[in-house]
Amino acid sequence: MNKTEKEMLEILHKLKDNGAIAVKAEFEAEGTRTEELLRLMDLSRRASFNVGLKIGGCEAVRDLIEAKQFGVDYVIAPMVETPYAMEKYVDAKNKVFNLDEREDTDFLVNIETLTGTINSNDMLDVASKENGIDGIVFGRVDYVGSQGLPFKSVNEDDVTDSCIEIANKCKKNNLDFVVGGGVSENSIGPLKKIKESNLSRFETRKIIFQADAINNEEIKGALLDAVHFELLWLLNKREFYTLITGEDNKRLKMLNDRWKLLKDTY
Repeated sequence: MNKTEKEMLEILHKLKDNGAIAVKAEFEAEGTRTEELLRLMDLSRRASFNVGLKIGGCEAVRDLIEAKQFGVDYVIAPMVETPYAMEKYVDAKNKVFNLDEREDTDFLVNIETLTGTINSNDMLDVASKENGIDGIVFGRVDYVGSQGLPFKSVNEDDVTDSCIEIANKCKKNNLDFVVGGGVSENSIGPLKKIKESNLSRFETRKIIFQADAINNEEIKGALLDAVHFELLWLLNKREFYTLITGEDNKRLKMLNDRWKLLKDTY
């Protein structure tokens, strides 16, 4: 590990003491590459963390295959808005993961649009069937974005009420309920309110917390540490690709000079 990764590992150990249980990567919006995921998994395993992976869509079979090969603990499908999309996800993950493998992996979907909330009853009927899925992640940023609302509205009462509505439906169907999207210090109050109904976990862009962490007196500092972890992750990623970009510069200059000389000769 390099210096930055060692600092990231220290943060993970600190976060674990404050209710964090997993790190998260995304093939979807974040565009995580294989080598990045491997580094993140190495860090997570050293800290005894689980790994969550958001795949590219409800029927992203190749992503599901890679999720199985890497051994992730949570697989999340984004933008599932209809019962049909839910069925496609259930069928796809059951095709890739056999019964034994499903025992070691939790499968969830993102409900993150107004359309998804409107269709949630029928979607949860599919989700809660035998060999269905394990839970729902409510993505608040895309939820407000789907209605043309500003980012800052994620913590407003209307959004929290929508979360509670889905949380109660998940509880009725024995499904986990997770809240993500713009989670910060300002989200502590809304998350506590949601937890009174039903909350399994909550997550920042890179860190997943167990629900009880919201009542931890150190939660503000933990959320700040989660931001610091993401910052270091991006800095480490930039340094990695900068090194790759520059590793052939000397060879390129030599070949370019040789090519010019040979071209002029002939």
